[in-house]
Amino acid sequence: MQQTRTVELGTGLFVLLGIGALFFLTTQTTGFNNFAGPDTYEVQARFENVGSLKPRAPVSMAGVTIGRVTKVEFDSDSLEAVVTFNLESRYDRIPDDSDATILTAGLMGSQYMALQAGGSETYLEDGSEVLFTQSAVVLENLIGKYLFSSDSGDK
Repeated sequence: MQQTRTVELGTGLFVLLGIGALFFLTTQTTGFNNFAGPDTYEVQARFENVGSLKPRAPVSMAGVTIGRVTKVEFDSDSLEAVVTFNLESRYDRIPDDSDATILTAGLMGSQYMALQAGGSETYLEDGSEVLFTQSAVVLENLIGKYLFSSDSGDK
């Protein structure tokens, strides 16, 4: 009887540790740090196509995460997607003529936004807009172009 109880307690403890480990991994991989607060500033960029860019996606520069996407909205007047993102205030010397590109992490990975520095003497600040953007590359469009271009060459 005592051995059965010990096995049940051990199994229960093992299950609780497993759930705790799963919760820990979930919080570490989803990036709960949302880059919102007094030590950030907000910037916007407009794109023709954002692909599957989602809020909380990283914003990186030179491979370093410097901010997070906060909103992805559709502007019905200009028929463009408006991406709002926060940058950490310690990165306050990003030229205002920098360009923003939506990239994919790996072949089938999630999408993120990358900034590439421009050469201006003035810098991005709270409420500014990145004017030079490059939309997401949609894999289905590339495959469609490749298939249809190869068909026309055979005739």
